[in-house]
Amino acid sequence: MLDQPATRLRLRGVDHSARPTWKLRETVEFYRDKLGLPLVHVISARGWGPATHPDFLHFFFDSGNGSTIAFFYYLGSDQPEALEGRAAMPPLPDDHVFDATHTAWLVDSEEELKDWKRRLEAEGLAVSVETTHEVIESIYVRDPNGYFVEITRKLRPLNAIDATDAALTLRAALDAEDAASAEGRRVVAIDEIWTRKSRLLDADGDRAAAVSIFVPRLEEFASLTRAARGRDDCTVTALDTHDRIDAEGPVEFQRRALGLKPAVWYGLFTGGIRGRIEIFDRDRVVIAPAA
Repeated sequence: MLDQPATRLRLRGVDHSARPTWKLRETVEFYRDKLGLPLVHVISARGWGPATHPDFLHFFFDSGNGSTIAFFYYLGSDQPEALEGRAAMPPLPDDHVFDATHTAWLVDSEEELKDWKRRLEAEGLAVSVETTHEVIESIYVRDPNGYFVEITRKLRPLNAIDATDAALTLRAALDAEDAASAEGRRVVAIDEIWTRKSRLLDADGDRAAAVSIFVPRLEEFASLTRAARGRDDCTVTALDTHDRIDAEGPVEFQRRALGLKPAVWYGLFTGGIRGRIEIFDRDRVVIAPAA
């Protein structure tokens, strides 16, 4: 397992997140008027530090639970060309690097999430469809700078199995990165991490089946275990925090039959696998014995 941080040093929650903006009026109107976040503080200052640092405004909106979201507006500076046109892009992750930077606000219920979708659309904004990501369901919209704003609801609380599975995933990922670095290459496929994770969970060693799928005992993946229990070509063994599906030949599963949304489907083997993924598209997956 990964080493745990020293317990005497504890972070108490997010105070604020911050990012630059080159659209002062539009940013204020979006966060204060359209999202309804109170403007609570503004710093106005001469540039400090390097001589190239412009004078600036640093303004903060109350984002709930004692936290704020803040923006830097650098006087007289120009928006980078790479940001041009981003505000008009649909709320889809077209640029995975840029769009990974976003802020998510929490709401209490499915109905409240739908109400927010209706409110934002009434403001003339393009809003994504509801997207399920394992433990949350979210909608997305872009602010005037092109940044993603996410509004989300929790589908269930996180528990000890989530924490155990998370530690195993990161251990497998770090091991894979170390091994790849020693070989002068990079890890580019999640399959490599899933395979390493299966070894961390493997209690049978050389007696292992040709194909094994390790499934965290969590509700969002339960349909995969249920489907395997109903098949003649699969057996299911309960481990401490995971279920292991074993088969001697290729196994196929279909997304719609499992009742899974795409965002969960593409993480279907997060618990780890032994075998070779032959097909993994939007609707169908086939895992065969390793060559």
